[in-house]
Amino acid sequence: MSTTSISESLREKFKLLSPTMTERTRRYWAAAEALSVGRGGVTLLAEVTGLSRTTITSGIRELRDGAGRPLDPGRCRRQRAGRPFLESDDTTLLTDLEQLVDPATRGDPMSPLLWTCKSTRQLAVALRGKGHKVSHRTVGTLLGCLGYSLQANRKTREGSSNPDRDAQFRFINRQVLAFQKAGQPVVSVDTKKKENLGDFKNGGAEWQPAGQPEKVRAKDFPDKQLGKAIPYGVYDLTCDQGWVSVGTDHDTARFAVEAIRRWWAEMGRPTYPKPQRVLFTADCEGSNGTRNRLWKLALQEWASESGLRVSVCHFPPGTSKWNKIEHRMFCHITKNWRGRPLTSRAVVVNLIAATTTASGFSIQAELDEGEYPTGTKVTEEEFAGVNIKRSKFHGEWNYTILPEH
Repeated sequence: MSTTSISESLREKFKLLSPTMTERTRRYWAAAEALSVGRGGVTLLAEVTGLSRTTITSGIRELRDGAGRPLDPGRCRRQRAGRPFLESDDTTLLTDLEQLVDPATRGDPMSPLLWTCKSTRQLAVALRGKGHKVSHRTVGTLLGCLGYSLQANRKTREGSSNPDRDAQFRFINRQVLAFQKAGQPVVSVDTKKKENLGDFKNGGAEWQPAGQPEKVRAKDFPDKQLGKAIPYGVYDLTCDQGWVSVGTDHDTARFAVEAIRRWWAEMGRPTYPKPQRVLFTADCEGSNGTRNRLWKLALQEWASESGLRVSVCHFPPGTSKWNKIEHRMFCHITKNWRGRPLTSRAVVVNLIAATTTASGFSIQAELDEGEYPTGTKVTEEEFAGVNIKRSKFHGEWNYTILPEH
């Protein structure tokens, strides 16, 4: 049963039983349910019942200490007979607290917490400066009553949005479905984040003997001898299979197309015995960007080699996170090597190749030690030789490169 369904079930139980329970039986019921839930039970019951964690913890302790003994019917505190709430005597406390944490005060130069972290301790100090007698624990409780909670930053803003962004997404979707219906390959391509090679700290954690974490360098300065690993990925949307070429030089268009060439030789051609065309979905920046002439020239060379009509659909600017390869392949690679220092090229290749999921997804990986110098210029004459057919709808985003023959 999911946490949400457990929470709803407990909330319904408490709603039905609460009118018939005393303060003590309410505490004991919440404590018993928290014990039955297990880890996280106290927090869950506190959210469901509105009781404090301290009350539920006290109930658990009382149940364990007095298990099997009957309750004394003469000792039962009446409803709300405990210590009075601080805000009932200090009428301006909640108002002053809300003014301190209100987002509108972020730009107020007179706000005492403009340049400090709004922790419960800082808020308590600021409130005491206003004459309130309050602790940081009480501030935390009051914030919960006011509907506040700890919130992290969320990456959602994408900068300026092209007015045809949604139309481009619909265009890509139609193209993908048409290619898949015709049995032609549909592939998502992109470069994963470059990784420094060496005994550097890698995010995440893995199981190790207690007290024996793997020791890594204190500073993340690149190792000039080991260099970096540049994973360029090719993800087959239809077959749910991936290919990664791990480069060691530079992330250029030549390197990107070489990764495509290797994917086609090792995975693409065996999977699609009678291909006529292929569709790539890609970001609009980087080695496979819309303005990268070398990308189109290198694709022309590969199209002529393979005899395929190569169609490309770019995602609009600022929408790279919607590229399928990001959340269907790269995320699994990151999970697989979390907490593991990437000490060598072989380690990177092996960790990528060992990435699998329960659904059957797998990746083939290969080291590409070729040299791909930056700064390669494509002349007007060379670019004029690219046999490109642009779509009527945003031809800079959607185009097909035809084989020379």
